[in-house]
Amino acid sequence: MEVGSLRRFNRIINPKTGRAIVVPMDHGMSDGAPRGLRDMAKAINDMDEGGADAVLLHKGLIHKANYEEHMRMGFIMHISASTSLSSRPNKKMLVGDVEEAVRLGADAVSIHVNLGDEDESLMLSDAGMIAKQCSLWGMPLMIMVYARGHDVDSYNPRNIAHCARVGAEVGADIVKVPYTGSVETFADVVEDCGVPVLIAGGPKLDSTKKLLEMVYGSLQAGGAGLSVGRNVFEHPRRVELLKALRAMVHQNATVEEALAMMGEQ
Repeated sequence: MEVGSLRRFNRIINPKTGRAIVVPMDHGMSDGAPRGLRDMAKAINDMDEGGADAVLLHKGLIHKANYEEHMRMGFIMHISASTSLSSRPNKKMLVGDVEEAVRLGADAVSIHVNLGDEDESLMLSDAGMIAKQCSLWGMPLMIMVYARGHDVDSYNPRNIAHCARVGAEVGADIVKVPYTGSVETFADVVEDCGVPVLIAGGPKLDSTKKLLEMVYGSLQAGGAGLSVGRNVFEHPRRVELLKALRAMVHQNATVEEALAMMGEQ
């Protein structure tokens, strides 16, 4: 990795622990503004206060979210999108490029690829092109890779391992995939991938403990942390949750210790 890319990479993945807490905040593009992201400036402030390593935003919200006041955190610019109003919402189109991300001060860019979709080939082609641009500009690349298509099991461990490997093969420096549900199967995902693997948050969970258990399991399997949106920014005590997650991700706290930090059991 070139010096410029490494400097940016280390703003996302903590060089001391090799792990990261990323909070994606791009949900307004696909589904409209969720409750936790109506006030983007406050959301960004809370992520910073809680200790997130990086946030992920579309380009149009960088200034509106007052990100400039929170430069401690890394910034990942998401450059692919679709909306739930589309007849083909799994088809992700590019809405930005790497040169633009450099100009806006991003520390990494991210794209989303859905394997198994009828437009898989187009998304993979875009991913390869963006990986080349990232190499030329010294910009780390995170690829969110999901198994989504006709008769495709999104949470089958073999499919998740395949998704992670595809991300690495295309040129990702960081890969984001769902958690498989067990330490043993997720360890296979991590081993097969070869680059840092972050877990997605998935559907909204009904308890803090379930989220912490999922994160802990992924870390025990060798995962590099989390890239979780709704289960963080829509949590009623999101600042405290992030501090507990930080203790787990960067200080190896247990689920019980993290829950105790939040005054829960």
